[in-house]
Amino acid sequence: MTQTNNPLHGITLEAIVTQLVEHYGWEELGARIKIRCFTEDPSIKSSLRFLRKTDWAREKVEYLYLKTNKLPLPAAKSSNAPAKTAAKKPTKPAQKPAKANAAASTTDGQINSHIWGKRD
Repeated sequence: MTQTNNPLHGITLEAIVTQLVEHYGWEELGARIKIRCFTEDPSIKSSLRFLRKTDWAREKVEYLYLKTNKLPLPAAKSSNAPAKTAAKKPTKPAQKPAKANAAASTTDGQINSHIWGKRD
């Protein structure tokens, strides 16, 4: 499989993070990508350790790198699996108005008399 269409081919994650830190600084980088390895006691080593384990964070860093260097952005991911369709939530039946129950009527001021019984 060739990487001719991949603008990140041959660029290490360390080089990407180092260049972003030099360009933005840790504070701005943490504001742009809200992950703790950029905001709390940041270092290249701790960031690389986190980014290598966490795909979603690495994708955000790579996207920012591509955008910063005005390189072509990746196309939307496509897979051979059929597209997921949003499952419809079962609709709740429309609430029916409460039927007037002769035993539940409060004509004599008794609330819930149908449950507790009538007071004497």
